[in-house]
Amino acid sequence: MSGSPLLPLEEAISRLLAMAETQRLQDSETVPLSVARQRVLANDLVATLDLPPWPNSAMDGYALNLEGWDGQPLPVSQQVFAGQVPEALTPGTCARIFTGAPVPKGANAVEMQENTEVLDDGRIRFKQPLIPGCNIRAQGQENRAGDVLLHAGKRLGPFELAVAAAQGCTHVQVVRRPRVALLSTGNELVEPGMPLRPGSLYNSNRTLLNHWLSALGCEVIDAGILPDDARQTRLRLDQLQHGTDLILTTGGVSAGDADCLGQVLRECGKPLLWKLSIKPGKPLTVGQFGKVPVIGLPGNPTSALVTFGLLARVYLLRIQGVEDVEPLSFAVTVGFAWPKPGSRREYLRARLEGGRAVLYPNQSSGVLLGASWADGLVEVLEGRTLQAGETARFIPFSELF
Repeated sequence: MSGSPLLPLEEAISRLLAMAETQRLQDSETVPLSVARQRVLANDLVATLDLPPWPNSAMDGYALNLEGWDGQPLPVSQQVFAGQVPEALTPGTCARIFTGAPVPKGANAVEMQENTEVLDDGRIRFKQPLIPGCNIRAQGQENRAGDVLLHAGKRLGPFELAVAAAQGCTHVQVVRRPRVALLSTGNELVEPGMPLRPGSLYNSNRTLLNHWLSALGCEVIDAGILPDDARQTRLRLDQLQHGTDLILTTGGVSAGDADCLGQVLRECGKPLLWKLSIKPGKPLTVGQFGKVPVIGLPGNPTSALVTFGLLARVYLLRIQGVEDVEPLSFAVTVGFAWPKPGSRREYLRARLEGGRAVLYPNQSSGVLLGASWADGLVEVLEGRTLQAGETARFIPFSELF
């Protein structure tokens, strides 16, 4: 594979998704709604009741029956609050009603109080013509019992969990968490809190990916830091392949003498792809060691961020059953010039100011601070230049998380 051309991003994603289809998680568990956020629904959520369960008022106002009514003022026969069960409407009267309250049987319209007048004798005068059904939410207007509300494979956010709660659910059945072994490689790495040796760096990728994996619903197995040693790399990969769904590594995937992870995976495993036509993130390595897939991210912080967000993320979502894994993106007007066309697709850290995307000044793959400053990534296609005022695709970080 060392002499093969750089792989286009779309082809790399296609191969990852094909691998993910063979690794889909089959087990599920039932969890309370309170801890189900970001989990993936294992079965369709089917409605057990109509919503609304009965016709109810969309306004504070007065409920009346328009049949045979000639527009004369009507006396008020009852008040209906949300949560009450009203009596049937007395013919020739109206009912004072409040938003969300059940509409009395026999009423077929609700007029908002702003369009009415209370006369001295307490009767209600209606100022405007009315039509049957106005301001009434019909029974089942949102859903009917038996409707599929959420399909299996749906990631559960606050809105989806509220839909389940509206059906009276206290628990949902979700796909079990993927077990991901997170392994950092490099002689230069030191964990925060330890003394920083000359020539060493604190391991920031571990913190970034640990939180990102958790946000994607994964169970993280911290595999620590591995030195640049081929024998230890083989032993550690062999240990980690048991009881995990994915080994995720950072560093050691390029072509240097100290890049042992990529070397071992290509020599002892089953490589799937190596070297992407993107910048940053070219050295990404994906394959299989024994029975477990391995995704080897580059070690530079921004390279790890880009390759995880664009590739590892889609793999992890798909093995949980999520079908729509492409992050939402949109076109933005750029407020900068990018005059030199590149042979690889580039992803630039940018934020939106005044409706335009502006760049972080330092686009080096080793600079992590730009990700905190930015709102997302501007995509510059292969061989393309950009001038201020032109448009480009923007991928918000909020979508990747």
